[in-house]
Amino acid sequence: MSLLRPLDPAFPIDRQIGIDASPVVLVNVFTLDKADEETFLKVWQDDAAFMKRQPGFISTQLHRAVGESPTYLNYAVWESNAAFRAAFTHPEFRAKLSAYPSSAVASPHLFQKVAVPNICVA
Repeated sequence: MSLLRPLDPAFPIDRQIGIDASPVVLVNVFTLDKADEETFLKVWQDDAAFMKRQPGFISTQLHRAVGESPTYLNYAVWESNAAFRAAFTHPEFRAKLSAYPSSAVASPHLFQKVAVPNICVA
């Protein structure tokens, strides 16, 4: 992948993975050139298959922006930040990042549920 661009530059993914938290949700927004979509989807599928085999992985879902925008959003649920960290820093996964099209920019960020009375449960 040509570039990781944090959603919050003051707190990039490399800092987030050091925090103990359970469970966590990875939200990763990808932007790329329209011509690279087919390659992107193949590489993402390979990455997702790798992640699916990792301990602590729960689920993932890829979404595509409506219309002509070649923007994708990946939502992945992990049992813990420690499990995500082990997968994200695994040498096999890190080596896969170079297979993404050069136009691809990823903006990964980790989240936890927030309880909001009468609306959301944590």
